[in-house]
Amino acid sequence: MKRKSSLLDDIEQMEAEMDRLFDEVIPPRRWLPLRHVRTWRPPTDVYETDDCVVVKVEIAGMEEGEFTISLSDRNLTITGVRHDPLAEAQGLTLSYQQMEIRYGDFETEVYLPWAIIEEKIEATYEEGFLRVVLPKAKAQKIAVVET
Repeated sequence: MKRKSSLLDDIEQMEAEMDRLFDEVIPPRRWLPLRHVRTWRPPTDVYETDDCVVVKVEIAGMEEGEFTISLSDRNLTITGVRHDPLAEAQGLTLSYQQMEIRYGDFETEVYLPWAIIEEKIEATYEEGFLRVVLPKAKAQKIAVVET
């Protein structure tokens, strides 16, 4: 039985096809350095409650301090670098037969359509998940005075 293709599978297939086309148009020796600086996006969930917005990012194998969380205007950005501990610890150059775990620079950006109370933002990293809780600012009612 053939499995149905998901949107993610279609996107990955399209990305592979675009890489192949670039390799045909631009000689690989000029294109290769661009691939090394390419960032990846870790799986990210965003949900809200009545009081806050929660961003949950799966970045297993990291330590606190190996990623940066920043808020600018209404964009929450999480960046960092995940290293392959086996290759680094033993100084190896690995020849992968299959590679599904991403290493290297990563970045995820979340636009927040809600006003946030910045001084009350909390972040925790536990069991491979970074959880950022962003309390929503309550809307202030403005009384209209008739003159």
